[in-house]
Amino acid sequence: MKQLVFSVFIFLSGICIIHAHEVPANLEIHRLVAWCIVPFDASERTPEQRALMLKELGLRRCAYDWRQKHIPEFEREIMAYKRHGIEFFAFWAGHEKAFALFEKHGLRPQIWRTLNSPKQGTQQDKISAATEAMEPLAKRTAELGFPLGLYNHGGWGGEPANLVAVCERLHEKGYVHVGIVYNWHHAHDKIAKWPAILSLIKPYLLCLNINGMNPGGVPKILELGKGSHEMNMIEVINQVGYQGPIGILDHQRERDTREVLKENLDGLRSLIRTKK
Repeated sequence: MKQLVFSVFIFLSGICIIHAHEVPANLEIHRLVAWCIVPFDASERTPEQRALMLKELGLRRCAYDWRQKHIPEFEREIMAYKRHGIEFFAFWAGHEKAFALFEKHGLRPQIWRTLNSPKQGTQQDKISAATEAMEPLAKRTAELGFPLGLYNHGGWGGEPANLVAVCERLHEKGYVHVGIVYNWHHAHDKIAKWPAILSLIKPYLLCLNINGMNPGGVPKILELGKGSHEMNMIEVINQVGYQGPIGILDHQRERDTREVLKENLDGLRSLIRTKK
């Protein structure tokens, strides 16, 4: 409790500065995860072009989001990542063709799926309904050996306590490979609660996707270093001791993904006061 209170104090006061020698390993560029870079790229890169772009930026991990038109490219994406030393870190939602390809190529990516938001019943009813809805995918990913991340995307299913409750219920059923993927860009209304939230979800956290953060989410998608809160929120990551994967995102259809990722990397460097 004392540690959490201390973290909250630092976060709210904004007086703590991140020095280069305190930069955690999970914020090193080669360990960051690129997210929302496939259907959101205005340049519509091919799998080969995308892998080369990541390599040139120094990024070595990618969480793959896709649309129907990308299904024929799944194996090309996998092969391009292999050629350029990019880890196929995660895959959005799930698809049987992709699952078969992961088996073929010996990959075990995380699978990210939005947690449902039941509308009716008591809190316990909603936890049970959300658990039941997720259980088939939990069973399938357990069979394949893939971690399953419950993804916050607003609504009841985006509340940290509900994510944890469903995780715990699935663990009780034997699906201990299930965790949480938490996104700052879907949690602008919870900025002031971030220290408590991170402490709550940390035991289950598979990946944390960070973003420039302003009160009220204006704009919702913002590069790191351009918001008013992400420096203190990153300091909380240090204080709470989260050492797992961290992602940066594009998620801007009207812009070139390379430009957005580079701005995020430059912004992150400025936040942690390291040299470019």
